[in-house]
Amino acid sequence: MTSDGISRIQPSFHRLYILGAGGHGREVAWLAKEIWSRDLEMTFLVDDEKYLCPPVNGIPVKLLEDEILEQDSKYVVAIGDPISRCRIAGKLGARDVKAATLDHPRVEMSRLAVVDNGAVICAGNVITTNIRIGRHAHVNVSCTVSHDVIIEQFVTLSPGVHVAGHVHVGRNVFVGMGANIIDGTEDAPLIIGDGAIIAAGACVIRSVEPGALMAGVPAVRKR
Repeated sequence: MTSDGISRIQPSFHRLYILGAGGHGREVAWLAKEIWSRDLEMTFLVDDEKYLCPPVNGIPVKLLEDEILEQDSKYVVAIGDPISRCRIAGKLGARDVKAATLDHPRVEMSRLAVVDNGAVICAGNVITTNIRIGRHAHVNVSCTVSHDVIIEQFVTLSPGVHVAGHVHVGRNVFVGMGANIIDGTEDAPLIIGDGAIIAAGACVIRSVEPGALMAGVPAVRKR
């Protein structure tokens, strides 16, 4: 236990590559330092020269295609948009480096929750029982995820999202800040279709078709 009250662990790898050096990247870098030893070495990677810049918060920024990734390393994709995150993660598929899973020490999570590689779970979340969080899904600060929920890969839950029980959130779904998704049932779970967008502050009370844009209270389809 350190002086700030957080128990940090020694990572089993040497360096963490953070894909994306913007605001979310800086937040993920902070999260990594909350989880692992402050001595963990980190590098921001970007996939376009226009994003190259001087070190960000003391962490160097390098171009992905020019960087020879260390074998004793892991990566996380720190990009909020699900489609962009999927695209960037695909560029790492041929590299000999594995995705890291980040969950803050102040996450309350049942032992019956399964979290896949590459997922990011930020501080203040409550994740209860019989839950699956897929590859490279991001659960931002102060969300709640109730029982019997499946969150597929590359989903983004923005800050303050609440997901009730028996909900299936499909791939590449983006849920805006403060949105609420009410519960389904065991026989008829509420389904958010692949690629759907739930606007900030929306309240979803029924299943959503793939690719739909939902907004309002109760949420209605806008696109």
